[in-house]
Amino acid sequence: MQSLGQNEASLACPQGCCPSLLFNPPPPQSQNTTTKPRNSSSECRHSFVATTASYIFPNTKFTNHESLPSLHESFSEFKKVYPQYSETDQVDHVRAKEYYHLSFSNQSCLDYIGIGLFSYYQRQHHRDTSKTQLASSSTPQSPTQYSDIPFFSISYKTGNLKTLLLHGGQESEFESAMKRRIMKFLNISENDYFMVFTANRTSAFKLVADSYPFQSSKKLLTVYDYESEAVEAMISCSEKRGAKAMSAEFSWSRLRIQSTKLRKMIVSKRKKKKKRGLFVFPLHSRVTGARYPYLWMSIAQENGWDVLIDACALGPKDMDSFGLSLFQPDFLICSFYKVFGENPSGFGCLFVKKSAITALESSSCAGIVNLVPDRFLHQSSQEKGSSGNCKQKSLSSLQDQELSSLNSFSGRIQTSQALKVEEESSELQIMVAPAEPKEGSGSVEAKELVESLQNKKSRDGESGGFNIECRCLDQVDSLGLIVITNRTRYLINWLVNSMMKLKHPNAAGEPLVKIYGPKVKFDRGPALAFNVFDWKGEKVEPVLVQKLADRNNISLSYGFLHHIWFADKYSEDKGKVLQTKEGRGHGLTTNKKKDKDKLGVTVVTAALSFLANFEDVYKLWTFVARFLDADFVEKERWRYTALNQKTIEV
Repeated sequence: MQSLGQNEASLACPQGCCPSLLFNPPPPQSQNTTTKPRNSSSECRHSFVATTASYIFPNTKFTNHESLPSLHESFSEFKKVYPQYSETDQVDHVRAKEYYHLSFSNQSCLDYIGIGLFSYYQRQHHRDTSKTQLASSSTPQSPTQYSDIPFFSISYKTGNLKTLLLHGGQESEFESAMKRRIMKFLNISENDYFMVFTANRTSAFKLVADSYPFQSSKKLLTVYDYESEAVEAMISCSEKRGAKAMSAEFSWSRLRIQSTKLRKMIVSKRKKKKKRGLFVFPLHSRVTGARYPYLWMSIAQENGWDVLIDACALGPKDMDSFGLSLFQPDFLICSFYKVFGENPSGFGCLFVKKSAITALESSSCAGIVNLVPDRFLHQSSQEKGSSGNCKQKSLSSLQDQELSSLNSFSGRIQTSQALKVEEESSELQIMVAPAEPKEGSGSVEAKELVESLQNKKSRDGESGGFNIECRCLDQVDSLGLIVITNRTRYLINWLVNSMMKLKHPNAAGEPLVKIYGPKVKFDRGPALAFNVFDWKGEKVEPVLVQKLADRNNISLSYGFLHHIWFADKYSEDKGKVLQTKEGRGHGLTTNKKKDKDKLGVTVVTAALSFLANFEDVYKLWTFVARFLDADFVEKERWRYTALNQKTIEV
């Protein structure tokens, strides 16, 4: 690729999001060279891609993992290519102070999807405070009374979603405060949307499928380039209720939306407008990092579709640039976890536009939950047991169910630190408004909880209730959209470009890594789908790559790409790459829709959080480079045997 000219190199992005080439720009080829004028946005994107491709290991290929530059050398060159990265140093300060466990464990967590609520420092401070309070308490208490899940637990309740949305339900001050905090964080107005807590992402999708009027609006159209447990559950539920499920297709191998086909499915041929069904649209792929044009939402709405936005894969501040008031989807789903790198459990959030509630159908829906302060939950369960329409489960079984239902694409989230039952108090870290409770209001337990937390009182002029400290949300708000987006943009594109520099040392120089979806791109998301191939061109199974990465303190996931469309020129690739999720079916092609839907490509996935740093992506790069050694897998097997005195199948 040609180097950038001096004129182009000197241009700066007005938003400050593109790198400026401040080091040894090449001389212009001609003094009379003229460049075609572009708008600032187009120039910014072009400059970014050209800079990344031209200045990160230019004209270089790595055929031996031992020849890779050191972390220090790589980071030094990285900062030259992306000098604005230094403007994100405040993220490193937050990570060092609030998430120091990541450095102590030397763990790179590249498998978290969603938005964090609390920081590790906050959790540890809360635990230490709770232990002190427990030790000084005059009333002896059993450690088994307390859950190892910090701040709150969830309890399932049965009910009717439509009734809940129309008439509301019993809600604690804690839940009200959490809703206010989340809606403020996401810039969603309580005047326009009603929010429901769900057990997880899958539960939120099933709630919509069980309540949407598929009898009159028959179609369900989804836009996912990967298999999602939540979406599959929605499709299954909707088809049982008479819906016709359809899906967009994605062109091999960049996995761009097949626009012509999708438009035909969306656009109505009838002149008379009629509700067509539900259009389920993720703003970008949580597996490949592909971002999709918002225009599809407008086209769907203009043609009589109700719209559900899947915001689970968005960056923590991406809702700031979404334009919710402009598109106003009928439903929006997102998810939150508790502590990054330490506790992936959490909950889902379903937002329903108030004007869409009356069209829903009444149905008995599972998956709605209450958020309950742990201490209050234990007191209530000990004194009364479960009561009312909220069926509470034991915390140990609840924890197992909660964690097992959290899927990282195709499998359970893999973390290096298993959650252990600790002897700690799980009293909610909250501050209470100074107003005394009115006589006769609230339960005895609630009053006792307020009285026990008088030393944590603080005024909250807006709500007059609980004021929950969600320190991770506060940190994200403080950092802002530009800092977070720029940081992940630099890191993910450096990683993509560096992966493509790894080549096998044979005569053909076959690439070690195949990347699916967008490659180096200014507006790609912070997720990456790839596979590793040996020197014979055979794919190393993603599950094996994940296991070996975990041994090297790198947490990855794996996913299944599907709904892939192959042009005629890629017909040979189609026979080679498509297989079932279980790994069967190489060379199998079929025209039957059900069989086609079962075929796809299993891939390794990595997702960068706002806390990711250069060392995380460098570690992943150097780990993948070790597959250049044809004996790497066998060496790892023997090393593991020597350390553990047993063999396992990898």
